Amino acid sequence: MKRFWLGIAAVVAVSACGGDVFTETGTPVQPVEPTPTVPEAIAGNVTSVEYNQANQTLTVTGSQLDNTPFEAVYTRNAALDVPGYEAYTSQASSLDRHFTAFVQERDGVYAAVVGGGPQFNSVIMGSTYGRDGTFTAPDTTPAGSGLVSYGGNYVGVLNASGDGNDLLPVSPGTATEIRPTQTAEVTGLVFINADFADNAINGIVYDRVLADDPGSLTLTDLSLFPGTIDSNGAFNGEVRRGSTQTVGTYAGLFGGTDATAVAGALTASNHIDGSGGDALEYGVFVLAQCGTANADPICNQPRP
Repeated sequence: MKRFWLGIAAVVAVSACGGDVFTETGTPVQPVEPTPTVPEAIAGNVTSVEYNQANQTLTVTGSQLDNTPFEAVYTRNAALDVPGYEAYTSQASSLDRHFTAFVQERDGVYAAVVGGGPQFNSVIMGSTYGRDGTFTAPDTTPAGSGLVSYGGNYVGVLNASGDGNDLLPVSPGTATEIRPTQTAEVTGLVFINADFADNAINGIVYDRVLADDPGSLTLTDLSLFPGTIDSNGAFNGEVRRGSTQTVGTYAGLFGGTDATAVAGALTASNHIDGSGGDALEYGVFVLAQCGTANADPICNQPRP
């Protein structure tokens, strides 16, 4: 697989504004208020997304390299689906940048991550999350209750080139310097514990692999170090490699009655050996609470 890394500074950051619109029926559903702002570091180049599952379209609004807002409609690309997430892609012509997006919605919470393949020594990447349903926290009485868990799949994009199988063809002899590439993808698993009595959250992203070439890089686990949950079900914390090396941040939202689902996103940098310190990753997770109808099989553990 062809691969190269780009300096982290090549990404232009903007702040997501909570303007996402998600719908499964074709009728837009506006996010409930108050809608927390996605932190700038996690938003990257994504300002908002509009996801229409019924029509199989995803519209991404964001920032290009000169901070000029753009809006692009992505089309469904089931061939690029990864476990737990639908893929959408956009490429205007054979010499334009290729974009891949992954999205999921569950129990009123959603998340999307977008990666433009490296071109002209720059990348366009980012993520967003939100909630278009209700939220109530689990009951914290009697003492010792309010502790819930979530498990499922993770997907991320890297500032590196992937296999390129989805790119539009170019003419023979086209210079490498102007050819677009396809973003590299990371898949993995997530497990989260949340304590609503203490308003605390922590977890881990593990079994991480480069989806295009699983054996080519060793990707370490990313710890979601203990963070805080506010009264609106929003949370944030540090992403660490091991117990001491802070490599990024994570944030997200709980949704549903008794917090039946959680959606979030993370960003990490300087976290992959062999990248020369230039690796940059954006990723998302949308998970069902253990004990609910949609719970991941990892939740099926022996009980005392």
